[in-house]
Amino acid sequence: MPALQGAFQFPDLGGRIEVPLISRDEREQFSLDINRKRIALTTGYQARGRQVVVLARLDFAAPHRNPDGTEVGVPHLHVYREGYGDKWVVEVPVGMLSQPDDAWQVLQDFMTYCGVVERPNIVRGLFS
Repeated sequence: MPALQGAFQFPDLGGRIEVPLISRDEREQFSLDINRKRIALTTGYQARGRQVVVLARLDFAAPHRNPDGTEVGVPHLHVYREGYGDKWVVEVPVGMLSQPDDAWQVLQDFMTYCGVVERPNIVRGLFS
């Protein structure tokens, strides 16, 4: 659910926003990072310093080579894997992206994939 009230402007090409989210029980904090190359859901933990863990990232920028040498094309999905963080990618699951060429719909599909039930107020711009 959104951690803050108010609206966030969906970024234009080259733009970026960070939308704070919080779990329903308010024990976990997350960040939905949106730039026009990728979308990522991260969570932050406080230990000796701030460590950010990428839980899932949808990437449209370039193909990716996994640690075992296999290459995955674009788009691909980084999903957290113990011991590797976000270094491994998989093909985007069939049906996950209902309209891959529509950046706004990709955001909606990614939030569904990540289980974001109470959606933040992200305002779609005239040209986004």
